Amino acid sequence: MSEKDAGLINKLLEKLTLEEKIGMIHGASLFRTKGVERLGIPSLKMSDGPMGVRMEFADTEWRAIGNTDDYVTYLPSNSAIAATWNRELAGKVGEVLGEEARGRGKDIILAPGINIKRSPLCGRNFEYMSEDPYLVKELTVPMIRGIQKYDVAACVKHFAANSQETQRLWVDTLVDERTLQEIYYPAFKDAVKRANTYSLMGAYNLLNGKHCCENGKLLDEVLREQWGYDGTIVSDWGAVHNTQAAAECSLDVEMNITNDFDDYCLAKPLLEKVKSGEIDELCIDNKVRNILRMMLRLHMIGDQVEERKAGTYNTKTHQEAVLEVARESVILLKNDNNELPLKKKGLKKIAVIGQNAVQIHSNGGGSAEVKALYEISPLMGIKKILGGNTEVVFAEGYYIPKRCEESDQNWQATSIYDKSLEIADITGENIGGNSEDRIEERRKQIQDQLREEAVALAKEVEVVILIGGLNHDYDVEGLDREHMRLPYEQDALIRAVLEANPHTIVVIYAGAPIEMPWIEQADSVVWSYYAGMEGGTALAEILWGEVNPSGKLPETFIKKEIQCPAHFIGEFGKKDVVAYKEGIMVGYRYYDTYCTDILFPFGYGLSYTEFLYDDLKVQLLEKENELSVIVEASIKNIGNLEGAEVVQLYIVDVEASVERPLHELKAFEKINLKPEEVHKIHFVLNEEAFSFYSVEDKCFKVEDGAFMIQVGSSSRNIHLEEEIIITRNYFK
Repeated sequence: MSEKDAGLINKLLEKLTLEEKIGMIHGASLFRTKGVERLGIPSLKMSDGPMGVRMEFADTEWRAIGNTDDYVTYLPSNSAIAATWNRELAGKVGEVLGEEARGRGKDIILAPGINIKRSPLCGRNFEYMSEDPYLVKELTVPMIRGIQKYDVAACVKHFAANSQETQRLWVDTLVDERTLQEIYYPAFKDAVKRANTYSLMGAYNLLNGKHCCENGKLLDEVLREQWGYDGTIVSDWGAVHNTQAAAECSLDVEMNITNDFDDYCLAKPLLEKVKSGEIDELCIDNKVRNILRMMLRLHMIGDQVEERKAGTYNTKTHQEAVLEVARESVILLKNDNNELPLKKKGLKKIAVIGQNAVQIHSNGGGSAEVKALYEISPLMGIKKILGGNTEVVFAEGYYIPKRCEESDQNWQATSIYDKSLEIADITGENIGGNSEDRIEERRKQIQDQLREEAVALAKEVEVVILIGGLNHDYDVEGLDREHMRLPYEQDALIRAVLEANPHTIVVIYAGAPIEMPWIEQADSVVWSYYAGMEGGTALAEILWGEVNPSGKLPETFIKKEIQCPAHFIGEFGKKDVVAYKEGIMVGYRYYDTYCTDILFPFGYGLSYTEFLYDDLKVQLLEKENELSVIVEASIKNIGNLEGAEVVQLYIVDVEASVERPLHELKAFEKINLKPEEVHKIHFVLNEEAFSFYSVEDKCFKVEDGAFMIQVGSSSRNIHLEEEIIITRNYFK
């Protein structure tokens, strides 16, 4: 920061009254702080969220205003972005989000969410990217830069170790230091040090005994001192509980879901404690200084206010970017008999079965909900691509019970309390609290009828596209799943349809892994995370071969949740204390090390073409007193179609003195190749790629010994490998 900017901040601080400063550090409405008009300091306007700028709410109540000017571009979920393994596309999504937030007059967009997918049952997994910290940070950095390109602050969340929704405000997560440093900190660290995120959100949970938004070790020692962060730290809504603790740590802004704004911990209670001498006013000055510094960066104050960038929303360019991401996010899991891609010629009639063929996902999920300008459903995408020359017949296949909330308020009005939803009957009317047997009986009747209709239809057509999966009753903020099974008796439907017509392509939409007891029966399986407003278009293009699938799994697909180390080694879903006893063995780090029998490995995804890996070369290169390991390999498209491949590099520490996983992802690159085209991949590895966190030395270190360099197309499809030796003279 320049001396001029620092001088302006100091002058403003001198002129601000204590009451004005306190007004700047807590919510004055549900998504806004107070400004100081007499000094030209505006309020901070914030909005969710990760999949598009959220609808406008009334200032003091969780009631949508209901105007027609807050429809926006519905973006792919972070899981879908991660499935592209494409840094450039992550940056494009960030640019769309930043430009639309600015176009809607926002200063802070509460995104991206980058918590580690520790368990497949976490309700917010669809909002997060991956089980792997390297993949997360490599996509987070360009996304943040894209957002902030438009003078909007990214607010990366939720710091830290926030990996379950059960009792999320009060659960104490116990995580050892090495695990924090290697798994749960890296993406946040890079968001700070590489992406220079202007703001960051503290998590709801406790970390090792202290609430994250009141946690001096987390916010002061790690974030401010070790990482040198000088941005603004915002609480999650309702995450502050103690005035003294919040005031004396590095939290800058307290937000909540309640409308008693003057009674927030950092409001009147703080004013009284400062006046009584219990809390030093310097604590408040530090918070205001961080806020003013961010405002300068956003051109909200100072002599560059007129130069602040303007945004826009719902442009054709934004829609094209969303489609590009959606195309690369779709993952082909199985294609045993080359049923895909489908051919239009000669195809007279097909069946599309399953509620997810017509389901709209943009308006659910919690704070990820948006008012989408439009959303192309899979059924619409299929009909569009076929153009009317093929008859498309739809059957629901399974029944989704309606639910009614206890009031007409938005769910968030009571989201930090223990509220439940009542089951409604098929008409949407409550049929009584003592009617569970009647409800279940009616459900079964409807499910059986819909399944029978679907099976009958499947027998009449040449091809079936069965589109099922989860929805935002299950992929949702505030609620973890109980198991990995598909809801609404979908497994029975899938089995029955596959038996009725073996030419059935199974398509699953979901934000997290599911059980697939029918996987051996199905020849063709396609996976899509929530891919945004053009998701249906992208899916149809993949199915009919207008786009070659290139998505790769950003997480391991296991068979049952009991295989997950967070469940049988560590703890998950408890309401009081959750111990991360599995340590660094998260995701493929555990599954590959212990040869777990899984469905599909981390990094996996098929293509309509094939690639040949060859000619691996590894050399140690010393330059400017720093050693780099240079890795090169040749990748050739040996199929008949143009396609993209994600080349993945893993490192094995052969002689580690501490427990280390079998291997860890340390580099990747996505390349597009025409038939017979060859690309020479080039990776440069530094000390960080070979290091682990030493608890004794309190730093990352590299040990002498042998390391294996592996290059492959997934964590379990290693095509090339070579051993190197690291000695004490290296990485000094």
